[in-house]
Amino acid sequence: MSSDAVPPSVLTPSPFLGLAVTGIGAAAPAPSLSNDQMSQFVDTSDEWIRSRTGICDRHLADAHTSLTDISTQAAQAALTMAGLQPSELDLIVLATSTPDDLFGSACQIQAALGASNAVAFDMTAACSGFVFGLVTAAQFIRTGVYRNILLIGADMLSRWVDWSDRRTCILFGDGAGAVVLQANDRDRLLGFELRSDGTQNHYLNLAYQAQPQDLTPEISVAHGRFHPITMNGQEVYRFAVKRVPEVIEKALFRAGLRVEQIDWFVLHQANQRILDAVAQRLQIPPEKVISNLAHYGNTSAASIPLALDAKVRQGQVGCGDTIAVAGFGAGLTWGAAIFQWGR
Repeated sequence: MSSDAVPPSVLTPSPFLGLAVTGIGAAAPAPSLSNDQMSQFVDTSDEWIRSRTGICDRHLADAHTSLTDISTQAAQAALTMAGLQPSELDLIVLATSTPDDLFGSACQIQAALGASNAVAFDMTAACSGFVFGLVTAAQFIRTGVYRNILLIGADMLSRWVDWSDRRTCILFGDGAGAVVLQANDRDRLLGFELRSDGTQNHYLNLAYQAQPQDLTPEISVAHGRFHPITMNGQEVYRFAVKRVPEVIEKALFRAGLRVEQIDWFVLHQANQRILDAVAQRLQIPPEKVISNLAHYGNTSAASIPLALDAKVRQGQVGCGDTIAVAGFGAGLTWGAAIFQWGR
């Protein structure tokens, strides 16, 4: 292998062991499905959905739009903001539960971007995926191995929704968000906390169900498919309003910060009632809690960067602003991270 085919940071370890978030981008499919439109094919109404979730409409991908498509769009926007060429990337991490290929879609994104020097892999932590991905990617920079990393959170849960089940189909939308992490002389990731509890896995599932297939009289294998999303909404709500404030407090403790020192809170966009309950428990002013839930729904691993992107591009998030992000979802998994925007 020629030396120019090897990521630069592999050849020369980075002298900087801190990291900065230097770019962000987002993308969502064009079609938008309103609550009123949903009421045409499922027993629900705009008032019922809004009062219980805060969602008004959501973006849905058609059969010709792939996760790779929207992830690449978000990634290109993030790279442009960071002033980075795809060839300068060392690593691409795709946080998703809905890849185009079960073997992974990160390499497809790498090819679409032309990021020929980047290692690429998928990781899955459901709706906590972006936070888990942020912490994972940070370690490659902090150990001096890589300098430039692209982290993407993207999901198309519309692929796996039972559109006759009003308990779940009203919640989900499709989207992608990406951030660029770069080695920096000052570490802007101030603290984090990650947690999992597999004993509660059954509350939220996108499960594989096997059917036996006999190959010989002595040998049988499993052949089946994935079933639509199932969720115990009441239990997930209870879990979130208890665990999310706790994990934010732990991340703040590790960062040596207090709630009032945080400029922006970006929680996983699952349900407006959850966002409000967490803010109330932590005594966070509503104007500090970023929400785009009304027009995107629950976009799983994409929800945090998708919501943050708009505020950054509107100029409301400035360099040095301190941001707390928190994800929670299937697994069950949950986590929080505190970082400062920009270098």
